[in-house]
Amino acid sequence: MKIISANEVNQRLSAGEKLNIIDVREASEVQNGKIPTSVNIPLGLLEFRMNELEKKEDYIIVCQSGGRSSQAVKFLEYQGYNVTNMNGGMLAWEGKV
Repeated sequence: MKIISANEVNQRLSAGEKLNIIDVREASEVQNGKIPTSVNIPLGLLEFRMNELEKKEDYIIVCQSGGRSSQAVKFLEYQGYNVTNMNGGMLAWEGKV
């Protein structure tokens, strides 16, 4: 499983890089703040909404602490997607929300 730090994600976004970030937290959690460019697809809906994702794109998967995102990464990798887990989740995020 590929892993990226929250700090590296923040640096890449700050440098103007376009990243595909999928937030797998529940909608109620996302209301408290999310990474500005991220798209919310709750973990429980991922298998029904993965058709919204492109297999040729790279995705960074985020949750609250890293547990659900690692489940999502394993699932999406198995389906043939190129995904990376953001280590520590939103608890490690120090950027804008």
